Amino acid sequence: MGAAGREGRVAVYGMGYVGKAVAAVMLRAGFEVVGVDVSREKVEELNRGSVRYVEAEVREAILRGLREGSFRATVDGVEASRECGVKVVTVPVYLGRDLQPDFSSFEAAVRAAGEGSEKGDLVVVESSVPPGTTIGLVKPVLEEASGLRVEDELLLAYSPERVYVGRAVKDIEERYPKVVAGVGPRSAEAAVALYSRVAKRGVVVLSSPTAAELEKLAEGVYRDVNIALANELARLAAALGVDYLEVREAANTQPYCHLHMPGVGVGGYCIPVYPRFLTYAASRLGLELPLVELARRINLSMPGYTADLVDAVAGRLGVSEPKVAILGLAFRGGVDDTRLSPTYDLLDALLKKGYGDVVVHDPYVERDAQLEALGVELVKDLEGALRGRDVIVIATDHPEYAGLTLGFLKSASGRERVGVVDGRLVIKDWRSPPPGVVYAAIGRPIAANL
Repeated sequence: MGAAGREGRVAVYGMGYVGKAVAAVMLRAGFEVVGVDVSREKVEELNRGSVRYVEAEVREAILRGLREGSFRATVDGVEASRECGVKVVTVPVYLGRDLQPDFSSFEAAVRAAGEGSEKGDLVVVESSVPPGTTIGLVKPVLEEASGLRVEDELLLAYSPERVYVGRAVKDIEERYPKVVAGVGPRSAEAAVALYSRVAKRGVVVLSSPTAAELEKLAEGVYRDVNIALANELARLAAALGVDYLEVREAANTQPYCHLHMPGVGVGGYCIPVYPRFLTYAASRLGLELPLVELARRINLSMPGYTADLVDAVAGRLGVSEPKVAILGLAFRGGVDDTRLSPTYDLLDALLKKGYGDVVVHDPYVERDAQLEALGVELVKDLEGALRGRDVIVIATDHPEYAGLTLGFLKSASGRERVGVVDGRLVIKDWRSPPPGVVYAAIGRPIAANL
């Protein structure tokens, strides 16, 4: 590391999608950064300059930091904390098999940060957490680990990450104001000073960490609930024989209406998880959140609904054992992030229905352990994935799929008859399918030319 004092060094706990982005913006703002992760393999990759990230700004900032000696990665979170006056925790709170929050990895990161802390240091939690976590868990763990009194001797704040992977650096630096809340005025002041150096849109200070924790989850749950509404309206539109996109475009000309897009499902480690954090916090207070829970059930049902569309298309084609290609493994377009992707649930539904020959295409994902365990091939070449396929399912809105036409899909398949299930409404020429094509979609009636 360079010659900066502890106050000019930031330890970032968790070198995942968010942690790498946070490290990058801190480096770009002139801080020295120590990246902390429990994965020795990931740490070794970073230290030798292998920075796998979809955004060039993140890769460039970390590589420059390595060259200039202002960045290094380590598995030793305590030592990183001793070196740095600021510690930013981005380690996720995971969901266990019972869909309850598992704080173990998150708490371990907080404890390591606390053990290396000195008087006057600042700890900031950026991880999305159930409301009450900063006060109820982080504060006592830090005080026990450090021997320092939070707010009086050790500063503590919550500042939720608000990034969209694929444009995270611009989100932090330019697009959104940074939300912060300290456990007291001194902590809040320190957090404002830190993030004022990176957030050009400024800093919004909330009254308490619990308010900031709830704010972050509310952003995601708003989308989950509205996507569930879009999915219900899309199913109805298809049954009525109309195009949901036509309805949506007209409805959204009204300023109080903001209909979302329907789809195969909701993935990523944000929107599907945040409702669980809210219901967890609510249950501890004796409250129920029936709308939040219902929206989650609706969105979880969409991979099965999509698999039923595959059945309907295969039936129209008259193919008893169709070969299927799924386009898209990442949970959304333009990224390689497959966490909680609905494609996994769609694949599971198809396999349970007896579809024995399925391949998956994704232009961003290099390899995938879950597919390998199932014996499902992940294909990088689009035309190679389409060749010989009877049914093609568009599961992710990758930009590479935006210009697909039914004519191209049929030609690339090499089949006399082919079915297309459009799970992201990307096909524009669907109303006039070429001869031998059956088209079905989430939000549109079936169109066939047989």
